[in-house]
Amino acid sequence: MEGVYNFKVGMTCSGCSGAVNRILSKAEGVKSFDISLETQKVSVVAPDLTQDQVFEIVKKAGKPVEVL
Repeated sequence: MEGVYNFKVGMTCSGCSGAVNRILSKAEGVKSFDISLETQKVSVVAPDLTQDQVFEIVKKAGKPVEVL
């Protein structure tokens, strides 16, 4: 599916996942997202954004991020 991006994000607590949640909630162009603290994965649906743009948004949470 185009516009779906998956990242591994270094989250160790609910505060970490909350930070990612706050950033993605406010981001323009992000349609929906799913955050799994257990697997440290974040899936973002953003059909109008590139993977690099979404990566930069997720990075603003201040956690280590890598593309899956």
